[in-house]
Amino acid sequence: MVTYEDITDMFLNAIDATGLSAHPEFWLNTQTMVREFACALHPGPCEEADHRATCTVSFAWGPLDSVLSIDGAEGVCDFFHEPDEDCPHLHTENVPPLILDLAYTLPMERVSLDSVNLRQLARTLKLRGSEDSSRAGEARPSIALALGRGAMEAEALTLQQRVELPLWNPEGVSGFRSNTSSLERRSGHSAFGRGRGRGGEQPHPEEWLPHLLAEVADDISRVVVALEEMRSLGQGGAYGSGRQN
Repeated sequence: MVTYEDITDMFLNAIDATGLSAHPEFWLNTQTMVREFACALHPGPCEEADHRATCTVSFAWGPLDSVLSIDGAEGVCDFFHEPDEDCPHLHTENVPPLILDLAYTLPMERVSLDSVNLRQLARTLKLRGSEDSSRAGEARPSIALALGRGAMEAEALTLQQRVELPLWNPEGVSGFRSNTSSLERRSGHSAFGRGRGRGGEQPHPEEWLPHLLAEVADDISRVVVALEEMRSLGQGGAYGSGRQN
């Protein structure tokens, strides 16, 4: 069994190993019972955070996640009918992963658009984010603009990524079914099993999730460092001239 508290603790422990400063926040929507987590990460002391690259990590943990975590697939069945050995709830392969949303930001010193090749800057930002992320999906870069002294100026670089974490099976869930008894599953001693292959052995997310979250934390640290290295762009750096239309 792995809970919302387990996930957040594992993540914060992984971030602590990177040396990044972390500012976690926790919410509970009392109407929908969705639990949310967000954590702002940055290098260096907090007094300098407004001028450093940051990453905000967030995810939502819904009621279904809690039911599946505590009671297994039978917990879903309880809402509709008595557990049945042939129930499709117990054999489904459509268990959604936990989605981590990553939002990176690098403040810029109000750089004039005339001194920045925006297309090349965005392309470089996307390339660096992809190269330094082993588990994140497509990187989506953007540049925040602000009205300066009579002209638009680049105010910040931003990069968005998503990470999918398989909670129940690191190789992809292939079913809830297990060879354990319904009584054992319902008592919380086991949560999910694999319906095919490996004899229906029980997955134990608490064994592989710390490693996966450590990989995510390392990716975040590398992307933050890459963003810090791009600070010179637009200040006489490699992409400070030669604008493309």
